[in-house]
Amino acid sequence: MTDWLIGLMESLGAVGAGLAIALENLFPPLPSEVILPLAGFTASKGNMDLVDVLVCTTLGSVVGALALYAVGALLGRERTLAIAAKLPLVKITDIEKTEAFFQRHGRKAVFFGRMIPIFRSLISVPAGVERMPLPMFTLLTTLGSLIWNTVFVMAGYLLGDNWHLVETYAGIGSKIVLGLVALAVVVFVVVRLTERAKGRHASRR
Repeated sequence: MTDWLIGLMESLGAVGAGLAIALENLFPPLPSEVILPLAGFTASKGNMDLVDVLVCTTLGSVVGALALYAVGALLGRERTLAIAAKLPLVKITDIEKTEAFFQRHGRKAVFFGRMIPIFRSLISVPAGVERMPLPMFTLLTTLGSLIWNTVFVMAGYLLGDNWHLVETYAGIGSKIVLGLVALAVVVFVVVRLTERAKGRHASRR
């Protein structure tokens, strides 16, 4: 994958880095934790301008986020509820609680979500479903993405040939987030199955 990214940046420069980041929003197997430090390293070699890299990668983040926002907007609340109704163990109240949370903390979720692995992409979908005002969504996404991108691009820029160390340590953080998500899913399933079992037991009395 690194060779492909290098080829893309060699062909398109900073625009190639921005394109890769836009695709990363849609295809998580293309991690920004690799793209951004590599772009910073490439800039340190003088092959790309550092400011151009920061601008293009941030624009790429916004474009990718807007694409997922559009998916959420097209899906809409009614379709989301219809899908949730067909999912095992999921209740309509779960969606309603999520909506209530997003209505209270949506701005914080979009801003800080841009700096959390996995959620960086996913947070755009509920923002679209809830039809967060597009100017506000774009502003928060731009600011959050700029912070995230700057940290990783500058790390690659300053580390030079050792840019891959960023991927190593960032990968640990991603695994921790994945582990927490998996734990939350397990807890949710266990709780819901327990509730269902108690309901069946009570109905038999």
